[in-house]
Amino acid sequence: MARKPTKGYFVKGHFVAAGSELDLELKRELKGDTEASRTDLKKHSEHLQQLGEQLLGLRSGLLDRLALPGILLDALAEARRISDFEGRRRQIQYVGKLMRRLDAATVEAVEQALAEQHQGSAADTLRLHQAEQWRERLLTDDEALSAWLQIAPDTDLQHLRTLIRQARKDAQSQRAAEPGAAPAGKAARQGKSYREIYQLVRAGLEPPPDPAAAAPAQPLEAA
Repeated sequence: MARKPTKGYFVKGHFVAAGSELDLELKRELKGDTEASRTDLKKHSEHLQQLGEQLLGLRSGLLDRLALPGILLDALAEARRISDFEGRRRQIQYVGKLMRRLDAATVEAVEQALAEQHQGSAADTLRLHQAEQWRERLLTDDEALSAWLQIAPDTDLQHLRTLIRQARKDAQSQRAAEPGAAPAGKAARQGKSYREIYQLVRAGLEPPPDPAAAAPAQPLEAA
């Protein structure tokens, strides 16, 4: 009596018998790959959901540059309008669903726009701290004025000196009126000159405008 052929299949030229240990191992590996793929898809979906929610806070100039589908822009506008927590949550989920329809190039453009805004916000925060530090230096160190002029040579020197003198005088008057340290949880009041120094320094730390962006377009010459 002829022997029935063993059931199986070939992998890279090698026969794998059905039900063998190798067969079971290959099936386990295949199942693992499938689960990994599902995990990757879930992570990607969650990432797109987060990008969609972050788009709610993207500056209009950067948002317009993305050329997103109208249906997505409308969904974002509706999400901004909704104040109810549950309604807003459902709307953001809808935004995430629309995000999954975008092609890879558009998603990359969204990521770049969000990164650009984040970098700008970080730079603004750094300038705020730098302005506070420079104000304190100018008020406590006479040599700081020369160092500041190296950074912002266009500063109105006479005006800044006047502000510094007035701020120092205000601080002395404040200490005389309220001797001792300020009560816990209550900051010492500062005068107008103190605030104006900060505004002046803050403006001096701003990056110079882009000449190319500010230059008017040249008229085309007639043929």
